[in-house]
Amino acid sequence: MKVVHVETGRHLYGGALQVRFLLEGLAAVPGDEHVLVCPNGAAIGATVRALGLRVIECRLGGDADLGMVARLKAVLRAERPDLVHLHSRRGADTWGVLAGRLAGVPTVLSRRVDNPEPRLLAALKYRLPARVITISEGIRAVLLAEGVPAHQVVCVPSAVDTVRYHPGGDRPWLARTFGLPPGVRTLGMVAQFIERKGHAVLLDALPTVFARHPDLHVLLFGQGPLHGAIAAEVERRGWRGRVQLPGFRDDLDRVIPALDLLVHPAFMEGLGVALLQAAACGIAIVAGRAGGIPEIVRDGENGLLVTPGDVDGLAGALDALLGDPARAAAMGAAGRAIVERHFSIPAMVAGNRRVYVEVLGARG
Repeated sequence: MKVVHVETGRHLYGGALQVRFLLEGLAAVPGDEHVLVCPNGAAIGATVRALGLRVIECRLGGDADLGMVARLKAVLRAERPDLVHLHSRRGADTWGVLAGRLAGVPTVLSRRVDNPEPRLLAALKYRLPARVITISEGIRAVLLAEGVPAHQVVCVPSAVDTVRYHPGGDRPWLARTFGLPPGVRTLGMVAQFIERKGHAVLLDALPTVFARHPDLHVLLFGQGPLHGAIAAEVERRGWRGRVQLPGFRDDLDRVIPALDLLVHPAFMEGLGVALLQAAACGIAIVAGRAGGIPEIVRDGENGLLVTPGDVDGLAGALDALLGDPARAAAMGAAGRAIVERHFSIPAMVAGNRRVYVEVLGARG
């Protein structure tokens, strides 16, 4: 079996990191051949080459880049794969599918977000792929509600590296790295700075939480278009030093296990890689009840879920776990067990390859 994989992301986190996990697992299957197509200079290219797999770099300009059709079709005709797996949006879910059809290669499309689309657009968009693989049942439910046939949509949950992400954080290191006063507790959030992640809701909840827990400090990791606006709001509220925005970090495996709690008040979320990482590290989570989040954050078991946008509810949930460290620790241990059972890399690899076999078997 030969599969060409297309990933249009330039940075190695989120969906691109899942593709890297997948390719590492697939590379160990005897007799299979896997080739990655990615943008010029994308971070995933070097890490996949290190696995011993071929990487083809080319211009992949996103939804406005109609030329992606011709470029991807040329790659597929040259490579002659049995299947193409399109892993991302930004043009792969439209131009990539069309390129596969023109090259006569069946396509499988991964969907990692739960935002709804117009029913007519969904009917046109998901008619061509042989299968759509969703990373959560929540996303699958969105597609079914839009009229995509049930047999065409398969859920294969995202995975987390439980060797790299594990309990036992170095809190003194965290304090030194971010200039925190000794002995304080830390609340972390790891997310793009975009509206649907809920940063503004968290800022509105913090005055209540700070009043109850004066030793609490907050670290907001990530980057995105709202980073400047959130930083300005933190400054306006007089929280300089107490609420930090350290940007993107590639050492979250050291950061997350040293936190006291992770918060993710999202309005929409496919599943949430940072939630998987926190659970693997044995950290309790407070999150919005949205999209695929309840599949990793089990309310009352390894964290607490709140209604998205509910400032008082978010403040109350944070207060409840910050005020009961023993309960938070028990939830953290439960989260680790959930990840080990349901979100392992081998299970994700096997699930994706099973889809490939089904598609090729159906085509004879």
